[in-house]
Amino acid sequence: MTGPDSRPAAPGLRERKKERTRQALSDAAVALFMERGFDAVSVAEVAAAAEVSKPTLFRYFPAKEDLVLHRFADHEDESARVVTAGLRAGTAPLDALYAHLLDGLDRRDPVTGLCDHPAVLSYLRLLYGTPALVGRLHAYRMRSEAALADALAAAGSEGSEAADPLVARLGAGQIVAVLGVLAEENTGRIAAGETADEVAADAVAAAGLAFRVLREGLPY
Repeated sequence: MTGPDSRPAAPGLRERKKERTRQALSDAAVALFMERGFDAVSVAEVAAAAEVSKPTLFRYFPAKEDLVLHRFADHEDESARVVTAGLRAGTAPLDALYAHLLDGLDRRDPVTGLCDHPAVLSYLRLLYGTPALVGRLHAYRMRSEAALADALAAAGSEGSEAADPLVARLGAGQIVAVLGVLAEENTGRIAAGETADEVAADAVAAAGLAFRVLREGLPY
């Protein structure tokens, strides 16, 4: 039995064209940033490399940092989509999220931290080595947490504690934090020289432990 499909509905032709442009702009920017450093490259230089005007670039990306974080765009409401899709399939939120995480680890999805592709490692060094990008990543995580809280509140039956917005926010905060810690553990070990295959078994075991703690509550 496969996990719930968390992908959004397919976009139309116009939106696909816009997304191709966004991707081209982001790719050009990230290549320059990784070569010369985020602070050493101007928005004008990114626009020139992508052969567009600065006003055109800003129509797609309001801030320079967004050019880098675009690679996270599809993941921003991913946990919320997984929960919603799981409910349609009759799967409890934590079960759906756990299955999705295991699938991501198996696929070596970069968002899990269990990926040792050189391009991914270079991107992560850029991301976590640039204070402005780390700050922007925090805002991304806050939006991800808010979307997940809405999905969890919707998952609770009417009148139940699980439907309480505060309970949903508390749950979303814990889940997003857990997923972040797991990814950071994997990324840290790979950055220290281990391969993804060497880390994989421990990553799966850590995921199991983390979700058991989420289900049972903290032992304090």
